[in-house]
Parts: sequence; C-alpha cells; structure tokens
Amino acid sequence: MAANNVFEGLLTFWHSYRLPVLVAVFSIVIIVWAYRKLQPKSKTAAASSVPTSPRSQSPRKAEKETLGDIKQGTEEKNTQRLAENETLAKSASGPKRLSGKKPLKVAGRRGGSDQGAPLSFIQPIIFFASLTGTTERYAQKLQEDLRVATQNQADPENHERGILSPQIHDLSYVDFDDYFTTAPKPPPTSPGTRYLYCLLIPTYNIDTVLNTFLDHLNETHNDFRIDTGSLSSLAGYAVFGFGDKEGWPTEEEGFCSQAKELDRWMAKLTGRKRAYPLGFGDVKNDAESALKEWSHGMQDVMADILASGGLGEGVPGSGDPLESDDEDLEDASDDNKSKSRKKAQNVVDLEDIKMAAENQGGSGSPIPVDFTTDGKSSALPSQLTAKEMVPKTSPTYAALTKQGYTIVGSHSGVKICRWTKSALRGRGSCYKYSFYGIRSHLCMEATPSLSCSNKCIFCWRHGTNPVGTTWRWKVDSPELIFQGVKEGHYKKIKMMRGVPGVRAERFAEAMRIRHCALSLVGEPIFYPHINEFLDMLHTEHISSFLVCNAQHPDQLEALKRVTQLYVSIDASNRESLRKIDRPLHRDFWERFQRCLDILREKRHVQRTVFRLTLVKGFNVDDEVIGYANLVEKALPCFIEIKGVTYCGTSTSAGAGLTMQNVPFYEEVTAFVVALNKELERRGLQYGIAAEHAHSCCVLIASERFHVNGKWHSRIDYDRFFELLEKEKADGTSFSPEDYMRETEEWAQWGNGGFDPNDERVYKKGKNKAIQAAPES
Repeated sequence: MAANNVFEGLLTFWHSYRLPVLVAVFSIVIIVWAYRKLQPKSKTAAASSVPTSPRSQSPRKAEKETLGDIKQGTEEKNTQRLAENETLAKSASGPKRLSGKKPLKVAGRRGGSDQGAPLSFIQPIIFFASLTGTTERYAQKLQEDLRVATQNQADPENHERGILSPQIHDLSYVDFDDYFTTAPKPPPTSPGTRYLYCLLIPTYNIDTVLNTFLDHLNETHNDFRIDTGSLSSLAGYAVFGFGDKEGWPTEEEGFCSQAKELDRWMAKLTGRKRAYPLGFGDVKNDAESALKEWSHGMQDVMADILASGGLGEGVPGSGDPLESDDEDLEDASDDNKSKSRKKAQNVVDLEDIKMAAENQGGSGSPIPVDFTTDGKSSALPSQLTAKEMVPKTSPTYAALTKQGYTIVGSHSGVKICRWTKSALRGRGSCYKYSFYGIRSHLCMEATPSLSCSNKCIFCWRHGTNPVGTTWRWKVDSPELIFQGVKEGHYKKIKMMRGVPGVRAERFAEAMRIRHCALSLVGEPIFYPHINEFLDMLHTEHISSFLVCNAQHPDQLEALKRVTQLYVSIDASNRESLRKIDRPLHRDFWERFQRCLDILREKRHVQRTVFRLTLVKGFNVDDEVIGYANLVEKALPCFIEIKGVTYCGTSTSAGAGLTMQNVPFYEEVTAFVVALNKELERRGLQYGIAAEHAHSCCVLIASERFHVNGKWHSRIDYDRFFELLEKEKADGTSFSPEDYMRETEEWAQWGNGGFDPNDERVYKKGKNKAIQAAPES
C-alpha cells in the first residue's frame, strides 16, 4: 500500500514538472557540447630520456629511445594523414589519391657523409660470436688491450677529445636493428662521438647465430626501404676471423669463410669504410699472436682517425666491396684508357722535335741529340741559375702524379707497383722474390733522380719524365729525399688498408721497409749525392738494388757498395742500342763499353747483374752471339732475361710499340736456352738457375753461386749488413759469395717460380678456364 502511494507521488511530480526538467537537461547537454567545441586542442609532447654521457650510456639504449621517438612521431603523422585522405575521399569524386613526401636518404650509396658535428670521441665496440667460449676469451683480451691503450693515450687536460673505453657485445644477445640496420647515433651531449666496430668471428659448419646475422646484413643491403650505405656514419669497421686449418687448410676450402663474408657485407653497408684489413687466426696455432698484431694496428688506426678526423686518403673509396681485378694504369691496354692519358702525357721536348726533323729528312732512324760540346758544361755551377727539375706547376709533374707517383722535393719520386699490391693480397711477389728473396710488400720503389739520359721505347712513363745529359737543376739534400720517399711510400701503403683481400699480417709487415729498388724511372746514379743516400738506406738496414743504364761511367766508377748492382743491357750492338734506348749522348756506345769494363772490375765486390729486356722486332732475332760477347766482356754474376711489359700504346714516345713486340714466355725461354748454350760453348761458367714464369723472367747465374750441386742466387740480408758494418769499422772487404743463400726449390729452373704459399690468380684466357675447372 505504501509502495503504491510513493509511485503515485512520483508520477504526479513528473506530470507537474516534466517540461522544466527536459529543458534543463537539454540546456546542460548544449553547454557541455559548446564548451568542448570552443576548447583549444592540447598538444601531445613525447618525452624521452637521453644519456648524459657516452661513457655511461650504451649506444643501444640511446638508439632504442631515439627510434621510439621517431616511431611515435611517425604514427601521429600517419594518423593525421589518413584522416585527411578519408575527408578527401568523401568530398571528391574519382579514385582516391595519397600524397606524401619522398623520404630523405641518410647516407649516399658510396658511403654518404658523416654526421655534422666534428669528430671528438671514438667509441670502439667489440662484437663477437662464440659457441665454445674461445672467441669470447679473445674478445675480452682485445677489449683489455684497447682499454689499456686508451688509458695510455688519454690526455688528462683534454676532456673534449679522446678514445673512449671499448664496449663489448655478444651477437647472440644484441638486437641487430640497434647496430646493423642503422648506425648508433651519438648522444646529444656529445654529438661528435663516432663508433668503430671491431668484429671477432669464428667459422662453423653448422647453423649458428652467425647465419642469422649474415642473413640480416644481406636483407638490410637488399631492402629497398633502407639505404645501401646505412652504416656509413660509422668511423670505420674491421673484422678478424678465427678458424681451424686442420679441418679447413686453406681459405678456398672454408678457412675463416664466414669472416670473409662478413667483411664483404660490412664493406657494402658502410660505404667501404674498412679501417683495417681482414685478419685471420688459426686457433690451434697463431691465433693469439695474430690478434695481438691486429690489435696494435687497430690502435694506430684509432689514433689516426682522432688526429685527422677520418680514415685518411683513399678511404672510403679505396676498394670496391667485392673483389676488384683492376690493376695499375700502366697495365691497362685498353685504347680508351690510353687516349684519356694522352693529354697529361703530351710533353714534347726538343729531343723529340730534333728526332722528328731528322726522320723527315730521310736519315732513317732517329739520331740522339747532345746539347753539350765536349761532354762537359761550359759554365760553372755557380754561374748557372738553378731551377727545379720537376716544378709543381709543370705538365711533367701533372703527368707523373697522375700515373701514381709521389714527387719528393724537386727531382725525386716514389711509387708502389702492382706487385706490392699483389703481395699484400697474398697473390704472389715479383721475380725478385724467386731469384733474390725480396717480398714485394717489403720493398720500396724510388728514385733520387727523375731525369734520364735515354728515351727508351719501352719506358713505362711514355717519355713524360725529364731528360738531359748533364745535371743542370737544383740539388735536394739526401736527408730530404730519404725522409720524403719513406713518408710517401708509407702513405701509399696505408691507402691499401681499405682494399678488399689485403692480409692484415702482410699489411703490418709492409709498415717496415726492408728493401729499396732504385729502378723506378730516371737514372739514380745521375743524382750527385747518390752515395750519401745509399748510406742512409744501409744505416736503417734497407737493402739497395740500383739499376743504371750504362751511360754514366764516371758516376758508376765512383759508386760505393750496394746490395746488388744492375746494368740495363737492352741491345747487343750499336745500331740496336740506338733504336731501343734512344740515348742522348753522341758517344753512347763508347760510354756503354766503358761501363762494361767497370762492371768487370766490380764483380768480386758487388753482385753485378745484366738486365736484358727482350723486345720482338728489335733485340731478339740473331742477337744471341752479340749478347754472349757482352757477357764475356763484363762477366756479370747474374743475367736476367725478361720479356718487355706492354703498358699501353707508346705513341707519345714516338716508338709505336704494340703487343706484337711482346714475346711469349716460350720465346723468352727459347732465347735463354740458346744464350746459355752459347756461353757453354765459349767455356764461360754459367747455368740457368731460376725462373718466374708469371713475370716472364729467367735467371742465368755464374757457377760461382752453384755450391754443392745447388744454386745460391738468394741473398742473406742480415749477413750483408753484418759484413758491411764490419767493413766500415776495420776495412775488411767481402765478396758476393759471402752473403748468398740457397735458391728455393719452387723457384728453380723448370718449376715455374711461383711461391706455393701464395694464390695464383688468372684473369683471362685459357689459364683462367683451367683454374676454374677444378673449382667447379
């Protein structure tokens, strides 16, 4: 009864006041809607914590936070853009169109540019993978070595530059996106920090995290959404591989194969910022010592980066990510390349003009020109105005530097040859290693005089170097030349550290010059202070191999002891010598003969060598008798017979030498056998001692170096310097037999002469097909 009364009361209230209640509710709704409509939108701020210092915060965490900011901002932009597109779709007729901006690339395909702030700190990061714990222990040793090195190099007064303590990460526990999709960004408090990756990688024949890691690098490189140089902001990278040579004896059979693959992918992703060559270590032999040497190299690299702000000249861009078969300019026979070099090599001198005029006059062969009257200068040196032989503004300077020379002072130069590059990559040294024990990557090729008194038709410089019969230029001190050529050589070697295939242990060895070949271009004994320069080489225990052209008998007679003395014997008679060497002296044949007499006198003091360069159509046919006459006159210790090297068309030198003038190796060996028989017929004690087929070169040696039935053409360099120091101390003389060593069996005549410890690489022809057959 009471409930009915309450219900009837509420119903009476509703009927009495329903209109005011509805109006009030409606008014409240309108007010709330109006308030929300007129209220301004709030802006959302994304807060992110950033590391205060690169020393206390790992790049991984900073990278994740930065990526989170980017992701949140990107989601907001995508939501707003989607709403705009839906509005357009409703209001416009026709197909929907999505508008957007092309994302900017972080780095270019060839490496891009580093981040804007100048480099201030280097943060080494060591990555490793390990199943048994062996590689992890080596990684910890590397971390300790780098940590000690950074402490020793730290400047307590400079807190704005330096090398930070190395970090270490196991690849099994890192997020690859944090480090190998894009490079870590420096913390905001230290924008000049750059990261240097050191990767220690074993090789397994089972599926491990390494397979996943390499697949990630492959996908990153081939992902069209990610730039190919996504890691180019790194300061650099270097890889060291561990393997077992008992199971996989060679690289071709899999030794350190995963490290080699990683090195290739990192080269692509970083824009070829290889900071140090790929290192190898055999876990059952030399792994610890090889890693120690590699660690020292990395320490030097970090110091160089901090000092110069980058990897230096030639890096990035010093080598393609994949193996390159490009060799030196002089080895290219392509006509287009020859044409592109003509402008820089088009240096016309008065000798060429004179020869051309005489040829047109019907005299036949070119006649050399001598600007002197009696072979002596008519003016005293003090009366002459000294000028530079190769001024920096001259076309000669431009031509030589384009060919790869480093010009030292005003008349000297240094250059690394293709055999140096080959030896650094484990592809073999030149004939000097087979014959005399000189590894090409330990040899510096230099000259104290770029000027020559000949204009040989096969000269590698195509006549771009200066010529003259007397020294009429400014003379640089031997100290300046010695320091300059060493600095230039080391600089060129350092440029090779980013080239694919360079072996870390050989790169480290190359940073200590052991030999000097004074045979680059020009005439070394033309330099007035050649003996002082040789003394500087010998003081640092650098052997000296000096080549002269038999046109300066006075300088040859005054020459002090060298490790080995060469004389170029390019022809067996006067007419052939004039056509091939094109000497500038009128009395060239008389000078030539006098040099042979001096060589005969020196044969028991110096190791003397005849250098025969065979040029088909010039000095091969019917000249065996003539060469035997010259050998009989000078009785050299050794005779090198080598086929001429074709290095592009020589039309700029007026010779017209072509590939038709290059003899095959079979033709060279036939000539050698014929010459050896002629020497035997005359009773001269010579024999064929060694060969290097790869260089198309064969060595005939005197029986003085045939001991106990074995040839001893190699040199004991330690013994040479020991005897030389004793001679300087007490005047005790010595002979070439006192510092000879036995010739290696693989270098002897009939065995080819290629070091079995190196890899022979064929690039074309049937030999390449023969090499490919066993591999397939």
